[in-house]
Amino acid sequence: MSEFDSTPKDKSEVLDLPSPKNEEEGGIAPPSVAKTSIARWYAIQVASSCEKKVKATLEQRAVTLGVSNRILEIEIPQTPAVKLKKDGSRQSTEEKVFPGYVLVRMVLDEDTMMAVRSTPNVINFVGAEDRRATGKARGHIKPRPLSRQEVDRIFKRAAEKKTVVKLDLSEGDQIIVTAGPFKDFQGEVIEVSGERSKLKALLSIFGRETPVELEFSQISKQS
Repeated sequence: MSEFDSTPKDKSEVLDLPSPKNEEEGGIAPPSVAKTSIARWYAIQVASSCEKKVKATLEQRAVTLGVSNRILEIEIPQTPAVKLKKDGSRQSTEEKVFPGYVLVRMVLDEDTMMAVRSTPNVINFVGAEDRRATGKARGHIKPRPLSRQEVDRIFKRAAEKKTVVKLDLSEGDQIIVTAGPFKDFQGEVIEVSGERSKLKALLSIFGRETPVELEFSQISKQS
């Protein structure tokens, strides 16, 4: 699957069956167990803005390292978004549901774990830290498979396809009103509500700063 736009057809098959004891506890399943293990979904933390790069690289590495039969799916949860630029134009884009994370459906064993962890821009699996008995050094992270409820929630959110409106504005920015009853008034942004496609700004009306709610389409950011 190239886009994260539907629930995998075999999701129930993947998540309903119990995992080997080693995998449930986050450990590495020995090869004899891995051959009959059930693939599970794991969350992988990656470097900022490197989700697509990690996905493409890991897909190639899985083939090169001979583990493509155990690293089965790599997904980046996304929903559609519209970005409103400074000049008022709109740009269609994708909004990541969980920035900085990639989901991988895989059979966990030594080979697949190494393939993931050694991929450039991968930080680590999401899981429980095996703390060291002494010293301040961080312990080993035990990969934790996502539960069926977690996977269902993530896929459902992405499948809703609810468009997110993003505005290149933040609190404190100066704007000018370009439409409506307050056209040509200037002010300062005090609140941005992307989900409602609105913002609040302090406009100087009759010599007094007054908070006014405006549509994104009614304003332009001043440079």
